[in-house]
Formats: sequence, structure tokens, C-alpha cells
Amino acid sequence: MTMTISAFADPPTQAALASTAWWSVWWLPAVLAPLVGSFLGVLVLRLPVGAPVIFDRSRCPGCGRVLSALDLLPIVSWLALRGRCRTCGTRLGWFYPLIEIAAGLVALWAALSVPPPVLWVSCGLGWTLLALAVIDARHLLLPDPLTLPLIPAGLAVAAWIGVLPLSDHLIGACAGFLVPTALRAIYFRWRGREGLGLGDAKLLAAAGAWVSWQGLVGVVLIGSMAALVATLALAIHERRLQTQRPIAFGPFLCIGLWLVWLYGPLVP
Repeated sequence: MTMTISAFADPPTQAALASTAWWSVWWLPAVLAPLVGSFLGVLVLRLPVGAPVIFDRSRCPGCGRVLSALDLLPIVSWLALRGRCRTCGTRLGWFYPLIEIAAGLVALWAALSVPPPVLWVSCGLGWTLLALAVIDARHLLLPDPLTLPLIPAGLAVAAWIGVLPLSDHLIGACAGFLVPTALRAIYFRWRGREGLGLGDAKLLAAAGAWVSWQGLVGVVLIGSMAALVATLALAIHERRLQTQRPIAFGPFLCIGLWLVWLYGPLVP
């Protein structure tokens, strides 16, 4: 949510928050973002299928050769090799450069929208939401290792910032999980099938922890409207509305949470 330095409570002191230490320089997250995006690409591809994320080297999907550090320079290596493996010539696709660019755009967006003291936590939130949105769009899955840590992280950031009482964020986290879980159970009894994934409820709990119960309403409204527009656009493109097709709601909730965190709740 949009904040000013004077809105922070002690600790930390306003003098500390206003300092220009290296960790608060706006360009540093943008410079590091492609490296983060490269890791996010590995995370998106491996986490949903249970493959090792950290303790396994990257390999060419064609010949299986272990990629060297020169092959893994974000964006630069892909451009230099023209999107192909240097050994077998297999096309490597656009996935990695696109997610590396997206990570950079998240960092720049945050740098233009929040004060330096919360730039790093904002980038961390944005990068996590980016990974969740891509995974859910590809697999209809919101992995617990990404969603659940967002809940205590949001509460910790809320306690540090002190703009609103921590109780508001606790209420938001509880409401974010309990309300959609109840609706999920009601829908299942009514229609006999799942209407809302439990991962969405966990993501909404994280949203409530970050933006409190006041911001949670905006997250749901923005996410629902975005999902509706996307569904209608797809129906127009395909010239039919497929009511039985499962829709990944997570990416739209990620958009809602990101916008509310940066610009505040829809209703003051």
C-alpha cells in the first residue's frame, strides 16, 4: 500500500528509515532482478513436479549437457546464443528471458511506487507473486512452500511498519483463509465439485496478512474483475463460453494483492 516515511512507527526510527544505505538504493533490486528471475524460472519449472530446485545443475533439454555459468547469464546468454544450446542447437524457448524481464519490471515498478525502506520487501513480495502466478497458470497449483511463508512475512512487515494495528492484519489473514474455505465447502455441497482451490484460500490469507482486512476486499474485487475480463476475452476469442473449464484464479489474486500493496485499499 502507498506509504510515506512519516507513516512508520518506532522502531525503526524515522532517521534510520530515511537513510540512503546500500540496501535502500532503488537501482540495486533492478540490477539484481534478472538473477532473481533466472532462479524464479528454475523454481517455476521444478517445484510443481517435485524436482530439486537448488541441488541440481541446469541442463540443456535437448542433449542434457550441464550448462556453464556463461550459459546462464540472465538475458545476455540467451541473446548471445540466439536462444539455442551452444552444443546441440536445441531451441531453448522464450520462458527464461521473459521471466527474467518480468522480474526486472517488478523491481522497477516497486521502485517507482514505494519509499526506499520498503523497497526490498516489496520486491520480495512481487517476485513471489510472479512465481505463484506463473505456476498456477501452468499447473493450476499454488505450492505451499511459496504461499505459506507469505503469511508470517506479511505479519512481520506489518509489525515493523506499524501503519495499522497488527490485529487488523491478523484479522485479515484469518478472514482471508476462513471465508473462502467456507464458500468452498458450500459450493462443493451444492454442485458436487470443487469451485475454489485451497491454495487460493492460503493466498488470500497471505493477502490479508500483508494488506489487512481493509485491503483484502480490494484484492478480491480486483482479482474477480480481472478474472471475469480474462474469461470473457477468452470466450470471445473461442466464440463460446466453457463453464466447465477450470480457471486459475491465483494469477488474478496475485495482481490484486500487488496493486493493493502498492496503492492502498479501494475503500479508505
